[in-house]
Amino acid sequence: MYLIKTAEINEEIRDLEVRVIDEDNEQLGVMSGKEAFALAQEKKLDLVKIAPGAKPPVCKIMDFGKFRYEQQKKDKEARKKQKSGIVKEIRLGLNIETNDLETKAKNAIKFLQSGDKVKVSLRFKGREMGYTQQGFEVIKKFSQVIEEAGALEAPAKLEGRSLVATYAPKK
Repeated sequence: MYLIKTAEINEEIRDLEVRVIDEDNEQLGVMSGKEAFALAQEKKLDLVKIAPGAKPPVCKIMDFGKFRYEQQKKDKEARKKQKSGIVKEIRLGLNIETNDLETKAKNAIKFLQSGDKVKVSLRFKGREMGYTQQGFEVIKKFSQVIEEAGALEAPAKLEGRSLVATYAPKK
């Protein structure tokens, strides 16, 4: 809606002419900035510049404190409803057994079904760095187990000592 932090209010408005809208959203026309401010004071409200780029700038007579409070409430409500793209991580080992892999895959499927992304990382320890191809095979097996719940978003790639792949929920 309006930018709260950058809005000019009351005495900060130094334009010679402004288009004024009253608290009932009715246009009062173009008048000087001082006249508009006097009108706002008369009504015991604030004069807020809502469209600084317009010719002439548009100002509205309103209770700025109440407006700011309602705007913060709307923003907070919007953040509640927003899915923040949570990424859950599952760690695997190079020599993971089949049952352990399936258990971790079940957890990944739960995460994907609840709408979260899953980052699978396989960390190589010590001399395991010489067996990166086996790591790719483990990630491939994991992908096959969870393929009906999630789609591969970022294929497996080596990042330092870790092999990382990302999965997104299927829609």
